[in-house]
Amino acid sequence: MIASAFTFASEADRVAFLGGLFVTIAILALVMDRLRSRRERVGQLDSVGWVPWTLVFLACAIIGGGLLALSLPTALFSQ
Repeated sequence: MIASAFTFASEADRVAFLGGLFVTIAILALVMDRLRSRRERVGQLDSVGWVPWTLVFLACAIIGGGLLALSLPTALFSQ
């Protein structure tokens, strides 16, 4: 059901969906970065994470915001 709705969606709807997906990933990266910064064992070598959450947040927020901004006029004035 969802796949058929996505198949027959317009390009603006697809761009809006992808923008929302990127913003969701950015929010998840923000939460993960805050969890890593509040960890108790910060000084030990094994507590260092390998994912650059700040970079993931910034990249996904910029891409998601841009995609949502591109799809906004068509989504608002499509009627």
